[in-house]
Amino acid sequence: MYDYVIVGAGSAGCVLAARLSEDPDVTVCLIEAGPTDDNENIRVPILGARLFRTHMDWDYAANGEPHCDYRRIYLPRGRMVGGSSSMNGMIYTRGTRADFDGWRQPGWSFDEMLPYFKKSEDNERGPSEYHGVGGPLSVSDIRYDSPTATAFVDAAVEAGFKVNEDFNGPAEDGFGFFQFTHRDGQRCSAATAFLHPALARPNLTVETEFHVSRVSFANGRASGIVGYQSGELTEIRAEREVILSAGSYNSPQLLMLSGVGPAEMLRAQGVPVILDQPEVGQNLQDHPHAWLVFEHSDPVSLIVAGEPEQVRRYEQEHAGPRTINGPVSGGYVRMTDAAPGPDLQFVCVPVMVTDAGLTPPSGHAISYGACVLHPRSRGQVTLHSSEPTAKPRIVFNYYAEPSDLEMALNGLRLGLEIARQNSLRPYTASPVAAPASESVSDLRAHLRRYTQTLHHPSGTCAMGSVVDEHLRVRGVEGLRVVDASVMPTVVRANTNAAVIAIAEKAADLIRGQ
Repeated sequence: MYDYVIVGAGSAGCVLAARLSEDPDVTVCLIEAGPTDDNENIRVPILGARLFRTHMDWDYAANGEPHCDYRRIYLPRGRMVGGSSSMNGMIYTRGTRADFDGWRQPGWSFDEMLPYFKKSEDNERGPSEYHGVGGPLSVSDIRYDSPTATAFVDAAVEAGFKVNEDFNGPAEDGFGFFQFTHRDGQRCSAATAFLHPALARPNLTVETEFHVSRVSFANGRASGIVGYQSGELTEIRAEREVILSAGSYNSPQLLMLSGVGPAEMLRAQGVPVILDQPEVGQNLQDHPHAWLVFEHSDPVSLIVAGEPEQVRRYEQEHAGPRTINGPVSGGYVRMTDAAPGPDLQFVCVPVMVTDAGLTPPSGHAISYGACVLHPRSRGQVTLHSSEPTAKPRIVFNYYAEPSDLEMALNGLRLGLEIARQNSLRPYTASPVAAPASESVSDLRAHLRRYTQTLHHPSGTCAMGSVVDEHLRVRGVEGLRVVDASVMPTVVRANTNAAVIAIAEKAADLIRGQ
């Protein structure tokens, strides 16, 4: 028996476990399906892709995207302590004022969320109106000078865009270099930042390799969880609350396995209905992204990270190409002055990206592309089976809304325009993945063939429908959801920073502050 049982030791779960256990009078149990995070492939950023399709990856897939040639799109998610923050690209961006204000949820405006971003942050640039220092999460500038990533920014400026030296400042618009969740060149995951310093507390218990099957209920109230650890069926009880922080795929799956979801679908799967909640698993959003890839002959891509000199540099100086996990530079573009925030985000990676990162690069290359930041298309997460270890059925419906397709076409055209600029031209003469021409049909064909996730699933347990503004599941007691699934709309940014801020605020809500 614990006061709080948290399911999922990803970004939100690590924050909640650390913050709630600050009170010595409460007991907290954090449960993770995967292993601990003491793997070198987590610590050294460049090695992150080695975790794909291992026991530390949920290894999901979007099932036959109808507007992307019915391709199965690989969806990696961290299945380890730290969750996806232990394998992501480490970009630290937050989203815009329009995102949080647009949720229209009491207490969740941008002005109300900014203090939580600053509370978490330890930014090496120092304190400011928009940044904090002294928090658990290290936020650092890049420790690697990439010629191609620099050329990409220079080319964007040549194409008429402005420079932005801080995407988390007054506005996102413009091109520049990202900041990252680094600590001295090593990955600073949510586990490193929040959980590890709290592990010595006697009131905090962390259970790994524990696959939760369902939430248990008694008299309409969540009373604990049931799952398997070391092959044995185990129950852990919660005196105060069960908190699902399993992510935008697994949190709705767990709710449905527990009998909270669309009643007709649950009955068809043989799941006893606790609460008919049709919106569980609906409203799935992501940032659809399509790479442009160009091969070149200069030995300046991330392939050099494996050379002995770069290994030595990393171990001695904690600098160089081994300090990154792909993204280096990028930018945000607003297609019209009337838009409330940027419409497109560009990400530039100084390496060849093929097969969603599953195929090693065959030569030196640069890869970049734009994603649709504020998609109108909606997908869903549903049960494939009532068997708890079965993977959920995930459909994003990328480009189902014509406005999303048109915005993606805009991003593709801008990407090709940037490729033609003098600064980038030496690196873009040999296309590996690019449209056959700039005709609408060829641009659309490229999007259908190359669109993939930007790893930002959100919205499947949204505030205002599944949970209230305190993140309590509507219709039952003692149950909350705290992760990216509670976002009514996905933020115009990489989502990890926002998830950490959501969890910071949730900890205060749970404590009644």
